[in-house]
Amino acid sequence: MGGNSLFAFALTATLIELTPGPNMGYLAVLAVSVGRRAGLAATAGVACGLLGVGIASSLGLAALVATSTPLYEALRWGGALYLLWLAWQGWRDAPREIVKPVDAAAHSKFFFRGLITNLLNPKAGAFYLSIFPTFIDEARPLLQQTAILLTTYIAIATAIHAAVVISANAIRPTIEKRANTMLIGRIMSVLLAVVAIWLFYTTRRTYS
Repeated sequence: MGGNSLFAFALTATLIELTPGPNMGYLAVLAVSVGRRAGLAATAGVACGLLGVGIASSLGLAALVATSTPLYEALRWGGALYLLWLAWQGWRDAPREIVKPVDAAAHSKFFFRGLITNLLNPKAGAFYLSIFPTFIDEARPLLQQTAILLTTYIAIATAIHAAVVISANAIRPTIEKRANTMLIGRIMSVLLAVVAIWLFYTTRRTYS
């Protein structure tokens, strides 16, 4: 790929990722409510999810989902309902007192939650289908260009997501000093439910 084309793609990806979305909302809520390590584990899961969707897109699976109303709606509903389920779990299990950050054995749970959240997010496939083709040079090897774009995008997205987690975690000590830990946990759960509704609303389609 040409250097100018890759720079333009990196700038586009950065601007898109800096726009608040489901990933950013979920990771921020998780970092505040559970801790930095849980947030970074979920960030790794999100990165693997983006990689999986990117590979699926290159194989034509994302295009199949995009053109099939039942598949698209199933993915859309699944992603929103999964986030609502996570919000319900957070509401139900909100601690009555401050708890220590989760240990390493629990990190896999948050990794898989980040992974599934992205695999069920139709916006990820839409990004690959709408943005990638505009930066592909048909005169050059397709596989190599796709690999470069995918690697660049995941690196940018992961760096931004990690920064969101670290920034959100920075306010955790202040929150923990407040009296009602259960209330704070449930507020975080409500925010996660808002993220779920946001995802469902922004991925809707109008059918004639």
